[in-house]
Amino acid sequence: MKPTEILSHEHRVIEQVLACLERMTQKFTAEGRLDPQPARDAVAFFRNFADRCHHGKEEAHLFPAMEGKGFSPDCGPTGVMRREHELGRLRVREMAAAIETAAAGDAAALRRFVENAQAYIGLLREHIQKEDHCLFPMANQALSDADQHDLLATFEKVEAEEMGAGTHETYVRIADALAEQYGVPRTATAALAHQGCGCGH
Repeated sequence: MKPTEILSHEHRVIEQVLACLERMTQKFTAEGRLDPQPARDAVAFFRNFADRCHHGKEEAHLFPAMEGKGFSPDCGPTGVMRREHELGRLRVREMAAAIETAAAGDAAALRRFVENAQAYIGLLREHIQKEDHCLFPMANQALSDADQHDLLATFEKVEAEEMGAGTHETYVRIADALAEQYGVPRTATAALAHQGCGCGH
């Protein structure tokens, strides 16, 4: 198992929740009101699984490893990915800020949530495609077997020490619960079972 394969399997989980968020925004728009609990769950998932865990491993470990092999941190592909991560964080903050007011029936807050959710969905779907089909193949070509082994060990340490035991599974359960609620195919559990979770559990 390569580190980029772990990241790619995590992409499948993220895509599942993006599909849930898409269904969510459609339902909220049709009803003219936001249901706060699934919105909170989605925001928590994107903040913790997608950003803190997944993007965190990329920014703190994968990208520096690639930059050590000559990729520019400013104008190279890792720089582009970092900037997209920041844009994603902005969209998630905007969604979070709108939840409670939108749930109380405020139409402007509902629009704010939906517009930022739609922008986030589009951004992350394109971002995932860039990483899966461009960045990760570049990384696999640039990194030696020893580099890959070290990076894999680092990823496992991140999951165990920074995220904490069971955190990965908690957010996969959230991903599957949202999928059940919004009629989205459940690919998350299968993806992580295939990779062996990648977190030493």
